[in-house]
Amino acid sequence: MGLLASARNLIRSESILRLDGQVAFITGGGRGIGRAIGLAFASEGAVVGIADIDRASAEATVADIGKASGMARAFVIDASRRQAVLDATDRLVSEFGCLDAVVNSAILFRYEPVGEIREETWDRMTAVGLKSLIWGAQAADRHMVPERGGVIINFSSPVADRGHSGTAVYSAIKGAVGALTRALAVEFGPRRIRVNAISPGAIPTPGARALVDDAGYEARRKRTPLGRLGTAEEIGAAAVFLASSDGAFITGEVLHVDGGTTIMGG
Repeated sequence: MGLLASARNLIRSESILRLDGQVAFITGGGRGIGRAIGLAFASEGAVVGIADIDRASAEATVADIGKASGMARAFVIDASRRQAVLDATDRLVSEFGCLDAVVNSAILFRYEPVGEIREETWDRMTAVGLKSLIWGAQAADRHMVPERGGVIINFSSPVADRGHSGTAVYSAIKGAVGALTRALAVEFGPRRIRVNAISPGAIPTPGARALVDDAGYEARRKRTPLGRLGTAEEIGAAAVFLASSDGAFITGEVLHVDGGTTIMGG
C-alpha cells in the first residue's frame, strides 16, 4: 500500500475532533447563526454553553446537541446584562473546569430611516450588540489562562464596510465591532487569547427573515459574486476554524464569510 493510500486510510479510521476537550460559551446560541455554531462546536468535541434570552430556543438547541451525542447546557440570560453573562460563565466553568471560547453572536436587528430612530431603539440595539461583547470579554478575562489560551469570536457585517440606507444604528454597531476586536486582540494577546470577528454575508436566518423578504434576498444574491446566499452552517464552520488550532496564529482579524459581497463594487 502506498504512502498516500495509507494516509487516507488513517484519516478515515481516526475521528479527529478539532475542539475536543474545549468548553465554549455562545450568546444568541438558541437560533440562527448562534445555534449553528453551537451544533458545529459540539460536533467537533466541545462542551457548549448555549445562552439565549428565549428559553425554548436555548433548550431546543441543547436537546439537539444531546441527540447528536454532544454535551451542552442552556443558560437563559439577557446578554446585555453584565452580571448575567458573568454568572452564567461562572456556572459553566464550575461544572466543566475551564473556558476556552466565547462566541458573542447575540444581536438585535432593526432597520429604519435615521429620522425615525428612537432613543430606546439605540439603547437596546447597542446594549445587545456592543455591551454584551464587553461582558463576554470580561468572562474570558476572568477564566482563560495563558497555559491554555483561548479565543473570542465577535460578529461584524458587510454594512461595516459599505453604506446601506436604513441601517445607521446597525452599521455603527458593526463598525465598532471591528475596532473592539482589534483592541482586545492587542490587550489579550500576551495571554494567548485570540480575538477575531466573522462578517457573514446574506444568511436567511429566522431573525433576518423577519426583516428581509424574498425579493430582498434575491437582490442580495445578485450582489454576491458567488451567486448564492450563505448558510448558517458555513458560518459555524468558519467559527470552528477560528477556535481550533488551525487558526492558532490569527488574531485581530475580521473574516469575511460573505461570498465576496464586501468586495463587490456598485
